[in-house]
Amino acid sequence: MTEKIRKMMNDNPVARFTVLILVASMMFFAYMFVDVMSPLKSMVETSLGWNSSVFGTYAASEYIVNVCGFLILAGIILDKLGVRFSGILSAGMMVAGAAIKYVGVSDWFQTTSLAQWLGSWWVEMPASAKMASLGFMLFGCGCEMEGTNVSKILAKWFKGKEMALAMGLEMAIARLGVFGVMWIAPIISSRFGGSIQAPVGFCGALLCIGLVNFIIFAVMDRKFDSQLTEAGLATEEKSPEDEFHISDLGQIFKSKMFWIVALLCVLYYSAIFPFQRYATNILEETLRMPAEDAAKLFSCFPILAMVLTPFLGFFLDRIGKGASMLMFGSVIMLACHLGFAFLLPAVPQKWLALTLIVVLGFSFSLVPASLWPSVPKIIDEKVLGSAYCLIFWIQNIGLCFVPKIIGNLRETTGGYFVPELVFAFFGVLAIFFSILLKVEDRKTKYGLELPNIKK
Repeated sequence: MTEKIRKMMNDNPVARFTVLILVASMMFFAYMFVDVMSPLKSMVETSLGWNSSVFGTYAASEYIVNVCGFLILAGIILDKLGVRFSGILSAGMMVAGAAIKYVGVSDWFQTTSLAQWLGSWWVEMPASAKMASLGFMLFGCGCEMEGTNVSKILAKWFKGKEMALAMGLEMAIARLGVFGVMWIAPIISSRFGGSIQAPVGFCGALLCIGLVNFIIFAVMDRKFDSQLTEAGLATEEKSPEDEFHISDLGQIFKSKMFWIVALLCVLYYSAIFPFQRYATNILEETLRMPAEDAAKLFSCFPILAMVLTPFLGFFLDRIGKGASMLMFGSVIMLACHLGFAFLLPAVPQKWLALTLIVVLGFSFSLVPASLWPSVPKIIDEKVLGSAYCLIFWIQNIGLCFVPKIIGNLRETTGGYFVPELVFAFFGVLAIFFSILLKVEDRKTKYGLELPNIKK
């Protein structure tokens, strides 16, 4: 048995990092699709007749079904049926949702009887926005489910190894999608005469490639599970990822550390992802520059995160200090949003905007790089998928309502000063919960400040 354990697939660096690339590519394409219309906000409003409130509703639609309970169901599916089934299912949902959204923003759709019917009720929301939102809802279900699935995959394949590094690399690859789409979407749109559907279709095609990559991963993972069974670490009847009962969810809800992590997560991400939706327009108005130039400027946001997150993961694996990094990242996030609210309007210079964007990206590397590898330390492995999904569910509550709130505030106040104060307030609360997390870790000794690699 000892000999078999030594020859596990995940003991081979090539095999486990191949898995990382396969699943990270799906998230790379997903992140591109999430923000494909963000740099085109002004163009969308002009060509499709949307306003900031409609755009906010569209952005919130990605999370609506998740908030209504889908992510809880997704966690049960993940822990009950495993990473292969749920991964292919969620990838398929993303592809289907992308296709519906593509139809919604297409020029030919506006003349169909379906579009006329959609436009006959809730007239404040154009038919194109309703159809795009429907597709974004389905895509959002698949995207969030896949995000939790990928976390469990990496926890499984990198257990006792470079887990934080792997999760950091996955996040870096995914954020490269944000960087890429901020450049690619305007270029593709301009090449097709200001088309919205062209960049949406391009990113949708990439999601199809991601689905194929996930099928390849499923083949590898099946072989890995066979090795676990042969080694006596799992049985045909009950593998580690199948040892789950719905009643086990109780141990998650009873965990104080879980709630602290979940609340810290929703507060931090509510000040990041909704901000991404409006960042191009914020720069466009504050610096008085074309939307395409503003998108290119904001594309620098994930650069520092992409570069630093793997190194931070390497540091966490060998040195630790995860709870401290969460607190430091929250402080930086607060400072940056205060800078966007007060400093940038007073000194509307590109160098200052770039500085704030890059430093905020640094925060975006600190927090996720330390947050997600901390979850396996506080939650039992057999309910790990459900724990990730529950955290994402709580996070999605914020991500669902905040974009709509920001859009309404932008529409009523005529600017982004008040929305930025809202983002800053989330930063204050995130700092409070990060301090609470560090204090609680000292009491309970979960080891959030300890390295991940076992010597």
